[in-house]
Amino acid sequence: MVQRLAYENEKLIRRPQGHAGEYFIVCTLYYTPKESGFTFERGFDATRVSKPGLRGRAYPRDFLRSVMKEGYGRITTPVNGRNYICYNRGSYGFSSAPSGGGGTLVARFSAAARTQGGLRRGLVLETPAPEVERVFGSARWKIVDTGGGLRRWQLDCYYGEDEPLGPGRLMARPRGTTFEYAYSTARVSK
Repeated sequence: MVQRLAYENEKLIRRPQGHAGEYFIVCTLYYTPKESGFTFERGFDATRVSKPGLRGRAYPRDFLRSVMKEGYGRITTPVNGRNYICYNRGSYGFSSAPSGGGGTLVARFSAAARTQGGLRRGLVLETPAPEVERVFGSARWKIVDTGGGLRRWQLDCYYGEDEPLGPGRLMARPRGTTFEYAYSTARVSK
């Protein structure tokens, strides 16, 4: 994957006009897991545990693992009017909504990307790959966050809230899709 992205973007850079607002990217998915889907019956470790920042409240162990990876999770019972748990730098907390450095996340519109080349926070991109549009129902993405674990030329598209597809590595996938990644061109939207 890394080699193909580098090769395709190197070809774009070599054009007389350079990138000119066009990139070759890999679209991946992130989502907000819902606590309600993390049950023993579905194969999850639903042992209730507490972690730093949760003020003694306990949640299913696999749910907290998923929140650690995804950044946010929707809780079943609000705490002080807040419906979400967030994870940041080793501690959990409560939040009113999932957000990135550019504001509240919008399902099927918000995305995260590493700042590089011409990609930066606030930029709106169009991704014409049919599999991306089929899964998300969208081809327009606004970069609102810069995820620390993202690779060069990766656009992590926000799916929205859902229960997880299943335990283990399937926790990183929402129940509504089996999508993992798709290559696409990305053009800066005017």
